Amino acid sequence: MNTSTSTSTSSAISGTYRGVRATAAGRRNPVNQAAGTAEAVEELCAAVFASLRRRDQRERGRQYVHGLLAAQGRKSIRNIAQQMTAGAGAGAGGAAAAEQSLHHFIAASTWDWQPIRAALSQYLGRTAPLNAWVAQPMAIPKGGEHSVGAGHRFDPHRGQMFRGQQAFGMWFTSAAMVTPVGWRLFLDEESGTTDESYEECAVTAVLDTVREARESGTATRPVVLDIRDIATRATLNRFAEARVPVVGRISPEARLLVTDPRLPGFGAGTLAARDVLQNVRGLRMPVEWPDPELPGARRTSLVAAVRVMVPDPAPGRRREVLLFGEWEAARRLPTQLWVTDMVRTEPGALVRMTKTAQRVSAAAGTGVQEVGLRDFSGRSLPGWHRHVTLASVAHAALCLAPAAGPAAAPAAGRAAAPAAATAPAPALAQAPVRHSPVRRARAHAAVLAGR
Repeated sequence: MNTSTSTSTSSAISGTYRGVRATAAGRRNPVNQAAGTAEAVEELCAAVFASLRRRDQRERGRQYVHGLLAAQGRKSIRNIAQQMTAGAGAGAGGAAAAEQSLHHFIAASTWDWQPIRAALSQYLGRTAPLNAWVAQPMAIPKGGEHSVGAGHRFDPHRGQMFRGQQAFGMWFTSAAMVTPVGWRLFLDEESGTTDESYEECAVTAVLDTVREARESGTATRPVVLDIRDIATRATLNRFAEARVPVVGRISPEARLLVTDPRLPGFGAGTLAARDVLQNVRGLRMPVEWPDPELPGARRTSLVAAVRVMVPDPAPGRRREVLLFGEWEAARRLPTQLWVTDMVRTEPGALVRMTKTAQRVSAAAGTGVQEVGLRDFSGRSLPGWHRHVTLASVAHAALCLAPAAGPAAAPAAGRAAAPAAATAPAPALAQAPVRHSPVRRARAHAAVLAGR
């Protein structure tokens, strides 16, 4: 694309931002909102696309991110191409050529998305220090038969059947923002691609993202596995081997051994996790936590914690973990059951850490649709990965933009990040919310872009 066309396209995209972001921003100045979003996109793309060796690939990536934010409705390649050419005076032929070019860039090109995800983690970490990773499933309804990984599936997170794809997202959370960085698509035997289980896919998605973030210089932080019944023996062993601290949801029926001789259930063999907690309900203490759904509001839950052991036939892998539960009503069963290897961390701090998952759910509720994370349709698995990677860059740009819209609101204004000191992980960082993280990271973006 020549300079004049690129300028016209950027102008058209900026103009569309005014409408899109004005709706999201309510009474905020739409022109200033558009300028802030466009600036965030340009600076972020300059940093994270440094791994793309060819200039035309970096330009296509930048255009795609702009198009994801500006296109109306479904963020398909066709709609993005039409948005790109709308302000350049191109006719139907120009839009068709742009669509073909973008399709090749996403589905048939050879560029690797992993370095971009690593660069995004690094950029975000320099801008707003990471407090915790949060892993959540994302169901992607699909009516057709040709999307990669689509099938009839049971979604354990929601407890219902659906037709479509199942993905797992890894979300970067700090005091200032909540935004996705890593993704993995669940491909089971029905897809004919792999026999990886639901649990194995989720854990691999998490550990791959953490490993890549480590290699790019991001400090290790706890992972919150907000996936129903994910904290099995196999999952906990994989996290222990990777030396990644974890807090995960555990099934109420999971069998555990009480290790404290002073507590009920010691020496009684394996007990269901729910029964272990019910036996120590007299030890419950009130824990206050900020409500992610109501700015400024605080809620209180009853919490009890007990050290247990997950039965394992291999003696060398037997280790103590901390089971903790949360009661919304004193006379009822615990509503949330979690287990963690951070056995020395205060239970109230752990409960507040788990509330980060609610921030992610709130951010995903608006941001996923706004940047088109569910909108890729095609048979190419690499194409799916490239699309969700660029959509994650677009989501991060919205969070980084001054006076960001609803995608960032749950992170920036609804809940304070947990301030717990964790073991073996370092203390969770507290980062103050600043007006414009993008401006503070300008120097870092220039360094990354020049590598």
